[in-house]
Amino acid sequence: MELLKERIKQDGQALSKHVLKVDSFLNHQIDPELMQEIGKEFANRFSNESITKIVTIESSGIAPAVMAGLYLNVPVVFARKRKSLTLSEGLLTASVHSFTKNETNEISISKKYVNEEDNVLIIDDFLANGQAALGLVEIVKKSGAHVAGIGIVIEKSFQDGAEKLKELGIRVESLAKIAALSNGEVIFKHEKAEELI
Repeated sequence: MELLKERIKQDGQALSKHVLKVDSFLNHQIDPELMQEIGKEFANRFSNESITKIVTIESSGIAPAVMAGLYLNVPVVFARKRKSLTLSEGLLTASVHSFTKNETNEISISKKYVNEEDNVLIIDDFLANGQAALGLVEIVKKSGAHVAGIGIVIEKSFQDGAEKLKELGIRVESLAKIAALSNGEVIFKHEKAEELI
């Protein structure tokens, strides 16, 4: 998705070989027009999958998931990272370790919002080691629902998250694939292949 890649090049900051900061448009301040295009792209890529629900994780996955839900005309359910007084019974849970924050959270979704009749599209902002996505897959499977695929806004292809998910037979669609973060620069996967030729 060229629009997203241009925005990453323009406003993203490679803070290290593993950390890309995109808080000016994705995971702190949100660009609604960009999110709308991202949602439309996910809807197009999964239009033949008969999606009935979208599942994401709070908080950075919510904006792209809601926009995709708008175009696919389906509800969006987000896994919570913290306990809630109003969300206490009938929970489906999984443990997820965040590489960026270096913490483990128990994420949860209420059973009443995802069940065996659902065909679920999982959406998240980043895919690196795959822990968040694997946690969401675990919860969806516990509900009895089917995982139709996973939509990722930014994939760090130099980490093994996508491979782990593909080994489980899950379709992964990433809108921007990063091959490397080097010397403060973002190198996209297709660019790296061209440089090697």
